[in-house]
Amino acid sequence: MSDLHPNSPDIEKWLKLAGANGVGPVTFGKLLNYFGSAESVLGASAYELSKVEGIGHHTAEKISASRDNTNTDAEIALAEKLGVWIVHLQDERYPAQLKLIYDPPPVLYVKGTLIEADNLSVAIVGSRRCSLYGSEQASRFAHILAGAGFTICSGMARGIDTAAHQGALAAGGRTIAVQGCGLANVFPPENKKLFESIAESGACISELPLRYEPLAENFPPRNRIIAGLSLGTIVIEAGSNSGALHTAKSALEYNREVMAMPGKIDSPLSRGANRLIKQGAKLVDCVDDIMESLGYIGDKIRGHVNQTADSLTAKAEMPLFDIAQLNLSASEKSVYECLHSEPVHIEQVITDSQLPAGSVSASIVSLRLKGLIKQLPGSMFVRR
Repeated sequence: MSDLHPNSPDIEKWLKLAGANGVGPVTFGKLLNYFGSAESVLGASAYELSKVEGIGHHTAEKISASRDNTNTDAEIALAEKLGVWIVHLQDERYPAQLKLIYDPPPVLYVKGTLIEADNLSVAIVGSRRCSLYGSEQASRFAHILAGAGFTICSGMARGIDTAAHQGALAAGGRTIAVQGCGLANVFPPENKKLFESIAESGACISELPLRYEPLAENFPPRNRIIAGLSLGTIVIEAGSNSGALHTAKSALEYNREVMAMPGKIDSPLSRGANRLIKQGAKLVDCVDDIMESLGYIGDKIRGHVNQTADSLTAKAEMPLFDIAQLNLSASEKSVYECLHSEPVHIEQVITDSQLPAGSVSASIVSLRLKGLIKQLPGSMFVRR
């Protein structure tokens, strides 16, 4: 805990209730809805607890007998030592997207920062034993999306997850890593430096007590958090039994977008992702596909920046966007200023901007993702 990130009020009571036997996220939610506060639940008798729908006498007795077992003072002291803060479900700092799922974690341990912009998150997940191609694509997609303002969520596992986090960091963007263990541990251990880098420019989070080990049974629940934090999940290389498929399943259950990058039909690494596409997941092999799948987000952004459009004169060359408010990079501004309401070829943009071709291409992708320009046939571009 710190002055900048204090723990949620009454966090001790939330930790006690979350640590009681028989209290998972769904049961916690039922108790909270019935009694109104964690403090009231802790003060209720076993008989009163048994009145809650779905909680029988046996479960009520287990909760009543174990709700004081957690040493919350020691847990909070360790969190402070590790630079971790703890937020509960009723705190306004709790991720808004995650609150919407039916089984949100009652408490989250956080190392780093959570900000409102993280509501614009995309998950990128896949196989631990990925190919070089899969790793490159995960990094590329993450770099482009993070550079355009999306937060990249993943599980910090080896392979695709690691590449996605690294791509987001390389773009100077935000990324969130959801661990399948307590934040006193780093898994896999070779990602210690990555863990610290993510915490500096995003957040490492977990629903598990700080000292929990990275056991196999922790990862399916971890995957639901990744899906719950995100507007959509992109699966890049996943075998038939990959944990990434659990994340995609959770995304479907939460009515979030599911996307998958196709792979070789004879590669075991691609069987899971290819099956998702057969089952109706959006096939993505370029940023355009992601934009189409998340198109309503682009509309929302355009609506925000267009609030002042009615007061502008309808001159063809007058921009409908206040560029100063869009946080564009220098190269994005240069490229945007080279475009107009009439189509301009990309070669002309390169000439007029005096930027390297690679920088122009990257800026065009980012500007399209932000909804500021659109592509026409023949490598022509116009302002929206």
